[in-house]
Amino acid sequence: GCPPCQGYSTVRTLNRGRSVDDQRNDLLFELLRFARVLRPRAVMLENVPGLAGDGRFKRFVTGLRSLGYGVEYRVANAANFGVPQRRRRLILIAHENATRVEFPKASTSAITVRQAIERLPIAGQSGDKLHDMKQKRSQKVKEIIALVPRNGGSRSSLPKRLRLKCHQKLEGFSDIYGRMAWDDVAPTITSGCHNPSKGRFIHPSHNRAITLREAAILQGFPPSYRFPVKAGKERLSRMIGNALPPPLVAAHAGFAALRLRARRAAQ
Repeated sequence: GCPPCQGYSTVRTLNRGRSVDDQRNDLLFELLRFARVLRPRAVMLENVPGLAGDGRFKRFVTGLRSLGYGVEYRVANAANFGVPQRRRRLILIAHENATRVEFPKASTSAITVRQAIERLPIAGQSGDKLHDMKQKRSQKVKEIIALVPRNGGSRSSLPKRLRLKCHQKLEGFSDIYGRMAWDDVAPTITSGCHNPSKGRFIHPSHNRAITLREAAILQGFPPSYRFPVKAGKERLSRMIGNALPPPLVAAHAGFAALRLRARRAAQ
């Protein structure tokens, strides 16, 4: 289960500087209700790290244990599990009647932005509708993008005449109008991944934001994965940015399934 994370997100809480009273926070207990009724052999939860410090999460864990589940949780970085992206997520795994719950080992090597997207066809000419969606920018924004240094540059290098007043007052969120670096993993892909004003979402070399196909690949989707392009750019970016990276969930869910099979065989 992936309960809505908005109320626990560091972006929404201004890096935990305030609490957010979001009625969706209580949907966490719907997963507990499903576990109580369906009694699955295993339960897996994914969310932002901030959930671990919330009292509701502690009640959720207590509830699972009262049902007879062994429960463990940790914060994992998707970059350590085959995702070309720096994305920290809380992962909880619960096994029925278990005294010990294990997690898969992290990979020793990361996939870089270069390895993930450098060989894609030219955006706008690829024949892939997700990769070819047009990007509309004002002339000033185009100028800002062009002046951000290639391969990892940030807005701090812009001339003063192009530094927005709101950015000069903003503490934190330093990735806004930043470029990705070829030989590093991507920053966290969010629902604003098509907009350079929402994060470090400018292409390492080209003077544009990353395309939605590039964002999807950096999120761990296969290059051939089909999205409903008629949904429009905003809805598609939310689908991609809010997704749980497939390699991350595959590593944890697959390992959990192996451990469950091993336990049943031993019994």
